[in-house]
Amino acid sequence: MKLLEPGTELDGFTIEECIHSGGMAHIYRVRYTEGARDPGFPLAMKVPRMTAGDGAENIVSFEVEHQIMQVLAGPHVPRFVAAGDLENVPYLVMEYVPGRTLQHWLDAPELPGVDELASLGAAVAQAVHSLHQQNTVHLDLKPANVLIRPDGSAVLLDFGLSCNALYPDLLAEQLRKAVGSPIWIAPEQVVGVRGDPRSDIFAIGVMLYQLATGELPFGEPQTTGGLRQRLWMDPVPPRKLQPHLPEWLQEVILRCLEPEAAKRYPSAAHLAFDLRNPEQVHLTERGRNTRGTGLLTHFKRWIKAVGMEYRPSPLPARQIAQVPIVMVAVPNKDVIDATLYSLREAVARSMGTRPGAQLACVTVISPGQTNASSDETSETSVHRKYLANLRQWAQPLDLPGHQTSYHVLESGDVAQALVNYANGNQVSMIIMGAATHGLRVQRFVATVPIKVAMDARCTVILVKQALPFELLAEQAAKSKPVWNRDLEAPF
Repeated sequence: MKLLEPGTELDGFTIEECIHSGGMAHIYRVRYTEGARDPGFPLAMKVPRMTAGDGAENIVSFEVEHQIMQVLAGPHVPRFVAAGDLENVPYLVMEYVPGRTLQHWLDAPELPGVDELASLGAAVAQAVHSLHQQNTVHLDLKPANVLIRPDGSAVLLDFGLSCNALYPDLLAEQLRKAVGSPIWIAPEQVVGVRGDPRSDIFAIGVMLYQLATGELPFGEPQTTGGLRQRLWMDPVPPRKLQPHLPEWLQEVILRCLEPEAAKRYPSAAHLAFDLRNPEQVHLTERGRNTRGTGLLTHFKRWIKAVGMEYRPSPLPARQIAQVPIVMVAVPNKDVIDATLYSLREAVARSMGTRPGAQLACVTVISPGQTNASSDETSETSVHRKYLANLRQWAQPLDLPGHQTSYHVLESGDVAQALVNYANGNQVSMIIMGAATHGLRVQRFVATVPIKVAMDARCTVILVKQALPFELLAEQAAKSKPVWNRDLEAPF
């Protein structure tokens, strides 16, 4: 289809200008024709290319995007407005989101600094996690398809190659070949596996590699054989190209780019967590190595990749729900051993049934606790003290296969600090002590656990104190009450 001229009217919309002309579609700024209602936000219209030389995937991808955009919601996708009929003029009208794509940072004279790179990556991972929670895998993530708003949040664009687990996969049914952008396509996509959310994590890893080094991790392959090499090959370690990069960042990037999906981050939420908490990243040889992977390892992977074939993926929402980020709120004052023991037992039960889940141990201290001393290093010392206490509390858990991190928050509002942390880090479950005291007062004054349970956007498990054995019961009975049982919560 030829370009639409400004001023052209189409089904109640007026074309203003063409803002993008790509290989698969043209995108225009549009508005409702005079007299029609105003949606309250600017609009864009996407019209697929349908000339004689264009492939069938243009129409199929239009149908896919039309199908998927109608069921997506949230701040990380443009709002769907209307669609045109394939028999007349096919188009999609959606919200026009202001911002700059990631390509802007790649085209800049200098690469972003480590902090800015981590912030960009975390924003993209958060947006991708929101998509996966809606049972949709993007499968075509690349710098041009990721928009960064002025506030730093990310919006994902172009769902023409995407897969929603609740709808027929038209691309898999009709094209029968690997579909995606060669630079960013994941290894499993090369052999026809669609619908695995970890494919999007691979694409994020490619973009992080680009932003960190200015290079492409796998070049620009033009053949199927070139694409298949990523089933067994690792890219050059980023720190070999940019020695100033920290080990933790290389660890994160190369974990995203693992050839086997099972060795990548289990969810985009886990990736965002590491990018926001670099001091908590668990370093392995993957982050320290600057020589690259040995020939023998690549050969073993090649042998394994020979037999790799299509396997259906489980529902993305179910897959990421099996590896949640679990947060435990550990009191740091006015607490007895029985409470700490009960929390630890509850955590052990929850993590034991969720292999691969991540545990975040969090405690909240008041600003006065760091201002009590005039020593310039007092704040650092206080935080180190409470971090050490958290590690000591968690030591008996013994959680092989789980990543555990430790966080000291400083706030005068304990409940709000816990809620903000949980919401900002895509926490799926909060485990905390229940305020079993002051039941008469709780009808009028909400305790910390009650506030958290009301305001958090995830599951909250309140753990009642349970005495582990008779001796501890005797010690607890003899101990002095540690808080006012009528008015205060155990935080």
